[in-house]
Amino acid sequence: MQKITLQMKSFLTLISFCLLTISVSAQNFDFGKITYDDMEFDRKKIDSNANAIVLKEFGTTSIQIDDASGKLEVVHDYHVKIKIYNKEGFESANVIIPTYKDNTREELIIDIRASTFNYVGGKFVESQMDKKAVFSENRSKYTQLTKFTLPNLKEGSIIEYSYRLKSPRIFNFKTWEFQSAIPKLSSEYLVYIPGIYNYNVSLRGYQKLTDQKVELSRECLRINGAVIDCSKISYLMKNIPAFIEEDNMTAPSNFKSAIYFELSDFTNPNGGKTSYTKTWKDVDFELTSDKSFGGQMKRKDIYTSLLPSIIKNASGELEKAQAIYNYVRKQIKWNDYYGVFSEDNIKKALENRSGSVADINLNLIAALSAANLDAEAVILSTRENGNINKLYPVISNFNYVVAKVNIGDKSYLLDASEPLLPFGLLPLRCINDQGRVINLKKASYWIDMKASQKAITSYVLLGKLTNEGKIVGTLTTHTQGYAAYNKRKEINRSGSVDEFVEKLDERLPRIKILKHQIENVDSIENILTEKYEVEFTVNEGLNNKAFYMSPFFINSVSKNPFNLNDRAYPVDLGAASDERIIINIELPDKYELSEKPKDLAVGLPNNGGKYLLKTGLDGNMLSLSQVLQLNNAIYQPEEYLYLKEFYSKIIQNQKSEYLLKKAE
Repeated sequence: MQKITLQMKSFLTLISFCLLTISVSAQNFDFGKITYDDMEFDRKKIDSNANAIVLKEFGTTSIQIDDASGKLEVVHDYHVKIKIYNKEGFESANVIIPTYKDNTREELIIDIRASTFNYVGGKFVESQMDKKAVFSENRSKYTQLTKFTLPNLKEGSIIEYSYRLKSPRIFNFKTWEFQSAIPKLSSEYLVYIPGIYNYNVSLRGYQKLTDQKVELSRECLRINGAVIDCSKISYLMKNIPAFIEEDNMTAPSNFKSAIYFELSDFTNPNGGKTSYTKTWKDVDFELTSDKSFGGQMKRKDIYTSLLPSIIKNASGELEKAQAIYNYVRKQIKWNDYYGVFSEDNIKKALENRSGSVADINLNLIAALSAANLDAEAVILSTRENGNINKLYPVISNFNYVVAKVNIGDKSYLLDASEPLLPFGLLPLRCINDQGRVINLKKASYWIDMKASQKAITSYVLLGKLTNEGKIVGTLTTHTQGYAAYNKRKEINRSGSVDEFVEKLDERLPRIKILKHQIENVDSIENILTEKYEVEFTVNEGLNNKAFYMSPFFINSVSKNPFNLNDRAYPVDLGAASDERIIINIELPDKYELSEKPKDLAVGLPNNGGKYLLKTGLDGNMLSLSQVLQLNNAIYQPEEYLYLKEFYSKIIQNQKSEYLLKKAE
């Protein structure tokens, strides 16, 4: 569940079962009934740039009894008809349906039907998809993908498919996304909710419902002879714009218009009521009592004999915490699984030197506690998992846990799953809204998940221009914070420093790296320093009395990262950034600077950032000084156009060049 914010214009409604009876017109449409109007639909009516458009989409979800097992399950039927306009729209014919599975439960996709319709020789010709075209793929431990592609695609095709999903996960009912990557003419969702179930329902996103209708559906379910009525609710949205994903955003599910369901309580037909909407006091007790969470936080005994050697050189509490963090970080390798609960137990993860995020960071918490340090757990939802709905504490909405250690008047958030992360720096996947701090003895509380450091980079080029028109010199780069972390990851993926430099040389066609030296690759607490002896050609030689030369050969900005006319959701960079470039080039002769890039000072509102550029020629020394700062990790939608204009000015200015003329 995502956080419900004012910007999302969301509402929350608790379904009751004494609703006013209203007539409902929601109904599915016939498969294969393609019309001339479908084939000739003019996309200009909704989006002239659309590659494909959903002409009609209908879904219905109910709770039924499975004939084979006799257990209650959620049954969801989906049906859609899409017009394809060009080859880029063929992507809509690649269908991926995610389903949940674990050791005891599994969602099933059945009754898949899919066809492509083309207008040939004055009639509609149907190409049915072969059932053998459907295949499954495991995306993660808990997610399976059902995939298929519709056949015989052409520009102008109509595709249509339907399927049934059967799920044991009654708690979350079935989410319905009105918005997708392509625009929709009509999206309608019909739900039947038995009177024994109470769901919290939230509509999120920026689009408003066109219509919502409710009526009472009599005797929709029978359990052990008890007849149960249902609330029959239809949600309709028309003329829905495509949801455009752009860089620098958290999970699309935070912003897409969609309906979410979360079970509040269940009334047994034979009497008795079970509440699922709990207070944080309830959740605190559950977590701290759970043997896979609180039970593992308490395992200080594992580290009793190990601690003396781990902290033998540490004098104060901070040094002890750093030593313990470094030990766990190096001792247990992450197996790429997220999670809040230990998969088995933390002792086993330590012995096997492998474990999930929870195994590693619960180990860290236990070790910190064993050293008598004030350690807590922080459960959170990662950026790709979406924001947490704070109105209803639901443990399953959290998918990650990190450690928090309090030393003096400072607190440090730690994630030992990443071997290249320095103490106190979380991976950007964790920088998402707020996390919940879980303490074994105190009430839990919210904490902002903010980046503790900026991404800081500086480049200094000291060079000489030769008579052959080449610049030779030394380029020194210093990186800190997230910039250093990302660079270290890149070096690690390359296999070695030499291979990293070789790939870097290939990516820089204008610059040839002659020698290299990289310091503090493994000393992750220190500044990462790269020194390169470089050579690159700027002109064909100095026989010409005048020549142009661009000074923007280090991290030039050639493409605006903000291309939309407006944006309805925040720009989330994860962390603030600071980049500085200094270039000093000694010229062999006396030159005059006839043209040069305009000195520039551009700022974002409310001290949100700045770009400073100064170039010049002093004697025979050609110089450039450039600063690009983004002071905020998050920029609100109303600041988007300022960012766009900010980068437009930078790009326009960086098209300029030096024009150097030999002095007479």
